[in-house]
Amino acid sequence: MKTLHVDLGDRSYPIYIGPNLLGNADLLTPHIGGKQVMIVSNETVAPLYIEKLRAGLADFQVQEVILPDGEQYKNLDVLNTIFDALLQAHFDRSCTVIALGGGVIGDMAGFAAASYQRGVAFIQVPTTLLAQVDSSVGGKTGVNHPLGKNMIGAFYQPQCVIADTVVLQTLDKRQLHSGIAEVIKYGLIRDAEFLAWIEARVPAMLACDNAVMGEAIERSCINKADIVAEDELESGVRALLNLGHTFGHAIETGMGYGVWLHGEAVATGMCMAAEMSRRMGLLNDDEVNRIDDLISAMALPVRAPREMDNERFLELMAVDKKAKEGKIRFVLLKSIGSAFVSDDYEPSVLLSTLDSCRSME
Repeated sequence: MKTLHVDLGDRSYPIYIGPNLLGNADLLTPHIGGKQVMIVSNETVAPLYIEKLRAGLADFQVQEVILPDGEQYKNLDVLNTIFDALLQAHFDRSCTVIALGGGVIGDMAGFAAASYQRGVAFIQVPTTLLAQVDSSVGGKTGVNHPLGKNMIGAFYQPQCVIADTVVLQTLDKRQLHSGIAEVIKYGLIRDAEFLAWIEARVPAMLACDNAVMGEAIERSCINKADIVAEDELESGVRALLNLGHTFGHAIETGMGYGVWLHGEAVATGMCMAAEMSRRMGLLNDDEVNRIDDLISAMALPVRAPREMDNERFLELMAVDKKAKEGKIRFVLLKSIGSAFVSDDYEPSVLLSTLDSCRSME
């Protein structure tokens, strides 16, 4: 097991990474204050892992709430299901919420914990690669709105994150590939050496090799933890973690939540950000091709859906958390391993990027 730390003063917490950690009472118990524990999971993950998690909670009063599985259920209506369960069980302010699932479950359980009685403790137990390397770390919680993804939420840090690498073996290939997109992101924005490491291990990652995935998770979390420690509330450098997300969130919203997985949309969004950077004279052809080739090798899409025209993209990207004073802001690349946020671009550059990055199929 590896233990990393997110350094946030009195809100600091550990990230545990390794095999067979799920029901480890020694990891869980120190981070649970009271006796009441509410496990939030979904219909896919719960049958696989909830009993194993409960085995590490024998000394607690444990309840569970099982949500439907899918990005389309990440909304205020379904969020109320968690509040209903907490209230019906008479859980008090000393309770702990445990998120057992992927990014949707982590975001929703975290937001419920941030809101219930104005804040109760919660623990992240991510079961997808995407959640283990990204969404479970850093305290971003929330739900989607029909007009925009993740527009309702709160920054609220967990007590700990427990990333059991064994659970990745039950991921379907599409979910695995989706998570790899967020791993690639760290190499592109700040860690060129890590990107080269990923490029050398494409077959092992696609095969979900346990040792390779463990290292990929660790290196991703080190990058994420460093950025969060520097900028918890995304007022500066943390915005770089949104590489590809302005384009990607527009795809997710425009196509309907759940049609494209988050990592699929972000993968295409990163290719679009690279192309926009090339058109601004920042990246060269070889660098853009290198990014496209890696993302394609990981069985991820590199082109936006043809169903979305420029007008729809612009409409949806205007409803983005990075938008400021009516201007759409993008995370762009100066080079591989060096990113920045900018709203200083010619509109024609954005439009030509959208035109060139749309699928013809």
